Amino acid sequence: MMKTVCFIVLFALISTAKSSIKPPLPNPNIKINDTNHKNEGACSFTVRIVTSCSSVPYTRDQISLSFGDAYGNQVYAPRIDDPSTMTFERCSADTFEIYGPCTYEICYVYLYRSGYDGWLPERVEVYGSDTRAVSFEYNDWLPGEVWDGYNYCSSGYVVGVDRDRSLMK
Repeated sequence: MMKTVCFIVLFALISTAKSSIKPPLPNPNIKINDTNHKNEGACSFTVRIVTSCSSVPYTRDQISLSFGDAYGNQVYAPRIDDPSTMTFERCSADTFEIYGPCTYEICYVYLYRSGYDGWLPERVEVYGSDTRAVSFEYNDWLPGEVWDGYNYCSSGYVVGVDRDRSLMK
């Protein structure tokens, strides 16, 4: 009887833990601001993207990345893909050195995919010299033609993109 109760409690805890992990969400309103980089290049970030073993063998899709803090400091990296080097190959990790404005704690990350191959990112990790490392779990197929990711910023600052995907000036 005691083993049964323990099993039920353990099962309930595992189910609750899994259900509390939120999936990435599409954000058609994210604004990519490539002109508001007052400290452009002043800070260096290392971004490590792990591709799931359940993904396609490799993708030729165009992949872009945006991340930032709750105060409007945004780092934007267009076209981090490189089909000639098999970037984002199944069961692999790709590391990028990205320069942009200095930020406070990173609280959002979005990926953008354009193409027909598809891609299943597992995780995006961001390391900055002046911020703590953060990790965002994807484990979901990245939809095409929309920014998809996480926004855990607690301030009123909202990131968005205009509907026709042109960069906001």
